Amino acid sequence: MKKLLITFLIVFGCIAESMAQTYEYQIVTVIESIVPNGLGRSRMISANETRDFAEFTTTRSEEDDSRNKSDRSEIRVKGFDETKLLNFYNLGGIRFQNIAANDALVMSKLNSMAEQGWELAFINSGVESDGGKEDGNGIFVTRYTFKRQK
Repeated sequence: MKKLLITFLIVFGCIAESMAQTYEYQIVTVIESIVPNGLGRSRMISANETRDFAEFTTTRSEEDDSRNKSDRSEIRVKGFDETKLLNFYNLGGIRFQNIAANDALVMSKLNSMAEQGWELAFINSGVESDGGKEDGNGIFVTRYTFKRQK
């Protein structure tokens, strides 16, 4: 009975501690151009500034159609890291060396974040690709969301 009680207290303590943990998050966004002929721009971006979403959020209802009066320019972040990446295409078509080079740079960033105590929590990706003859644009976006205990 004593062992059962001790086990229960340990398990309950672990659960309570994990529920009480707070995390901070950091997002790294990789934008890789899939514009033919190497005309696009590819970058890895991470913000060095924070914003409070509540300052730019408006709650609306049918009775109240008020708008948030904050200036959109206040949302912009001017402090960020921008790492140049290579485009997926050049005049000769798809460049596998460019993809491998981008992978090496992204891997370096991921390893650096891990060394700083960040844990990779989520990866989201999306693509807007060539929509036909009239659409020569496209990007591939990957967002890496990291977390670490405060």
